[in-house]
Amino acid sequence: MPRTRRPVVPGWFDQDAADFRLLGTQCRDCGAVFFPREDAFCRNPACGGSALDEVPLSRRGTVWSYTDGRYRPPAPYVSDPDTAWQPYTLVAVELAAERMVVLGQAAPGVTVADLAVGAEVELVPGVLNEDAEHVWTTWRWRPVEAS
Repeated sequence: MPRTRRPVVPGWFDQDAADFRLLGTQCRDCGAVFFPREDAFCRNPACGGSALDEVPLSRRGTVWSYTDGRYRPPAPYVSDPDTAWQPYTLVAVELAAERMVVLGQAAPGVTVADLAVGAEVELVPGVLNEDAEHVWTTWRWRPVEAS
């Protein structure tokens, strides 16, 4: 039986879009952009707006910070306690156009040795977990190769 692809958090990205991007929201009154998305009111304390539009966020940004996760995180993170823990790399990426920092895991195979503050990275689709019925999709960050 084929498994269903499901986003880990519905509405945060379109897993089937040809131009894979995170989806935020933007206040019509003040222009502030939010991720994770906000659908009820503007989180800008200087604005009382409540009209928000969905906006795709930049696909590229620069490394603001990074670290490696060498511990098994608590629930709701899914991991098999009978399997050896594999460290993963976390990347905080600054999106200049949106004036925000977005956290995410690095793409498979990317380690802290592959990253540097200020280096350019791009958003790529990823898989967080798989079970008998679902493939749980997410986003990842991957260094942009120098041209």
